[in-house]
Amino acid sequence: MARIAGVDIPRNKRVVVGLTYIYGIGPAISKTVVEEAGIDESTRVQDLTEAEVARLRQVINARCKVEGDLRKEVAMNIKRLMDLNSYRGLRHRRGLPVRGQSTHTNARTRKGPRRVAVKKKG
Repeated sequence: MARIAGVDIPRNKRVVVGLTYIYGIGPAISKTVVEEAGIDESTRVQDLTEAEVARLRQVINARCKVEGDLRKEVAMNIKRLMDLNSYRGLRHRRGLPVRGQSTHTNARTRKGPRRVAVKKKG
């Protein structure tokens, strides 16, 4: 099992697909990284040599911000919005949709399960 950027890449997947298991690397970046490292796209992760894995690591470290650094940057961006009291920051703080979606009926993913209003007896 190849370990790149602190993530175990699945052995039986193609390299292009396996790299997408790293946070911050999608299909497009994965494809360019593999081309830059000079590895065939159809190669399986289990068939990679140590030298090829080292080349992949080197290219990823040079080109992309991944895993912990990227997660920290995203968290800091959200925290900055919240500290500024911007509209987007307030939406993050309240756990509501940030990008203008309707909340009257939907938005259950962000709002959580429905809270039932208690009716008075009488």
